[in-house]
Amino acid sequence: MNVGLPGLSGVDHIGFTVPDLEEASRFLVDVLGCEYMYTLGPYRHDDSDWMAEHLNVHPRAVMRQLHFFRCGGQAIFEVFEYSAPEQNATMPRNSDIGGHHVALYVDDLDVAVAYLKDKGVTMLGDPTASKGPSEGQRWVYFLSPWGMQFELVSYPGGKAFDHRAKDTATRGDSA
Repeated sequence: MNVGLPGLSGVDHIGFTVPDLEEASRFLVDVLGCEYMYTLGPYRHDDSDWMAEHLNVHPRAVMRQLHFFRCGGQAIFEVFEYSAPEQNATMPRNSDIGGHHVALYVDDLDVAVAYLKDKGVTMLGDPTASKGPSEGQRWVYFLSPWGMQFELVSYPGGKAFDHRAKDTATRGDSA
């Protein structure tokens, strides 16, 4: 029995809009170590509602350019720079509708935090140790130069949830 989206096999990319694509590119490549892949754009439709119908943006929005980046050999970021009438320039917080963050896995959280601090990146507090099903994980949020929230996570020994699932499978428990 098929449950969910037929054929779903993973996440292809994560797209986000930035106020300055060159600043974002420098941060993603020079600080985070992402690999720049390629650029597309600009795109605009001055005589139709194509932008609104297909991208849910103002019909006269201009997608100036977008860059694709590969990070850690896996996730691909599609990073846009738009100009649009009535464009909201306020970065949403996690608690806002549409709020979001991108979590990056690192092998050693303390080394990664020290590196980001050395690069002048704004850290949001100190690393936190998770409890409950996520015990074994440590995490901390940080901000990009344009204010977008990112998170570092690390659980080199696995999470409690993972260990419980393996223990249950080994014992043959059905609960």
